[in-house]
Amino acid sequence: MTLKTDYASHKIIILGGGPGGYEAALVASSLGADVTLIEAKGLGGSAVLTDVVPSKTLIASADLMTRISEAADLGITVGDPQADRTVHVDLGTVNERLVNLAHQQSNDIKRTVERSGIKVISGKGKLKDHHTVEVTDSDGLVYDLQAEFILLSVGTHPRELETAKPDGKRILNWTQLYNLEEMPEELIVVGSGVTGAEFASAYNGLGSKVTLISSRDRVLPGEDEDAATVLENVFERRGVRVMPRSRAQAAEYTEDGEGVIVTLSDGRKVSGSHVLIAVGSIPNTEDLGLENAGVEVSESGHINVDRVSRTNISNIYAAGDCTGVYPLASVAAMQGRIAIAHLMGDHVRPLKTHQVAANIFTSPEIATVGVSEKEIQSGKYQADTVMLSLNTNPRAKMMAVKDGFIKIFSRKHSGTVIGGVVVGPRASELIFPISLAVDQKLHVDDLAETYTVYPSLTGSISEAARKLHKRL
Repeated sequence: MTLKTDYASHKIIILGGGPGGYEAALVASSLGADVTLIEAKGLGGSAVLTDVVPSKTLIASADLMTRISEAADLGITVGDPQADRTVHVDLGTVNERLVNLAHQQSNDIKRTVERSGIKVISGKGKLKDHHTVEVTDSDGLVYDLQAEFILLSVGTHPRELETAKPDGKRILNWTQLYNLEEMPEELIVVGSGVTGAEFASAYNGLGSKVTLISSRDRVLPGEDEDAATVLENVFERRGVRVMPRSRAQAAEYTEDGEGVIVTLSDGRKVSGSHVLIAVGSIPNTEDLGLENAGVEVSESGHINVDRVSRTNISNIYAAGDCTGVYPLASVAAMQGRIAIAHLMGDHVRPLKTHQVAANIFTSPEIATVGVSEKEIQSGKYQADTVMLSLNTNPRAKMMAVKDGFIKIFSRKHSGTVIGGVVVGPRASELIFPISLAVDQKLHVDDLAETYTVYPSLTGSISEAARKLHKRL
C-alpha cells in the first residue's frame, strides 16, 4: 500500500479517545494532518468518565468533610459537638455531581476536538494490518479505513478476582462506586496500592468505617516509605483498619444479602456492608488485532513502545495505560503528543520517566518526582537527602496541619536537584517547583535563593534546599 507522505497530508487513525488519544489528535490536527479518532464510550476515555475525574471529585468532597471534622483545632465546630459526627454527607448527591461533571468534561473535549477538524467516530476499531483499521460503529456498520499512521490509546479495565466478581451492588470495582446512593456503612477495600489507598482515605473521610486489606507489609508498597508511614499513621488516627500481609481469596454475600464476607487466604474472614476490589488493571489489547499487524506485547498484554511511543512496527504508535509505562493521564497525554511529533517530523523530546511528577490523592496527598530514595539507597544514584517536617512550617501551624513533610534529593558533589517528595495538603500543587528543578536540572541553590511568600508551605521547599547547600 502506498500513501502520501507530504508533511501536511498525513492520514492518521487514533484508536481510543482518552488523554493519550485526544491530546495526540489535537496536536496532529494543528500540524495539518487528516485525523480520525475512534472511541466507543466518550471522549476523555476512562480517565474522564470512570477514573480520574470522578474519583478526584469524590475525593474533593471527602477532603472538605475531613477538614470540617477536624476544624475544632481552629476553634470551629459545626452542629452538635456532642454528636458522633457533626457533618453528614448525601452520597447520592455527591455521586450525581461527579457523574454530571465527568460527562460535562467529556462533552467539552468532544467539542474542542470536533472544532479542530478531527473526525470522531463513535465505535470500536481493530487492526487488519499495519495500515488498515476495521471499524464497527455505534450504528452497527462495519467498514475499513486506511491510514499512513495509527496510534493505539485503548486504556485498561479493572482486574477482577474470579472468586469476587463485582456486581455493582455490594461487590464493586472502582468504576461502579459512583452508582451508590447510600453511604457504605462498612467498606472493605481489597488492595493497598494507589487506587485502594485513595478510596480508603476518601470513604473514611465521608463517614464509612473502612478496612483496608493489603497483601504486602504496608500501605502503598511501591511508594516512598516515609510517605507511606505518614499515611498509615493518619489512617490509624482516623479509624481506618489496615490489615497487612493479608491476601483476599474470595468475597460473597452474607446469608441475608445485606452485607459481604471477605475470606482471606489463611482462612480468616472479614465482614462489611460493601467491598471494593482494587487489585490493578488489565490493558484493553485483547481483540485489538495486534497480531494481524505484528505489534508486539509484553507478557502482561501491554503494548511495547520506545521513548517516542513507537511500537516495533514503524508506522504504529501507542500511548497511555495500554503501554504499561505509567498509569497516569499526564503521561498518556505526553506519550500521545510525543508520538505525533515524532511521526510528523516535528521537534521531539523523548519521554523521560524520571521527570514524571505523580500524586496520590489521599488525605494527606503524596506527590513525587524524579529519583526515589529507594534508588538512592540501592546505590543506583549518589545523592544527598533532606527531609523537613511541615510541623516546623508557620503556615502549616496556622492551618492546623499535623502531617506531612518536604523531601529533596540532590546529586552528590554537583548539587543538582534530581528528585523529591511532598506529603501534605495540596501536595499535587507543591511538587511543581521541585518538578521544574528536576526537569531543568536546577541547583539546590536555585531553589533556595528564589523568593517564597511568607508564610507559605512553599517556604519549606526553599528551606529544605538551603539545608542542601554546600559551601564553595
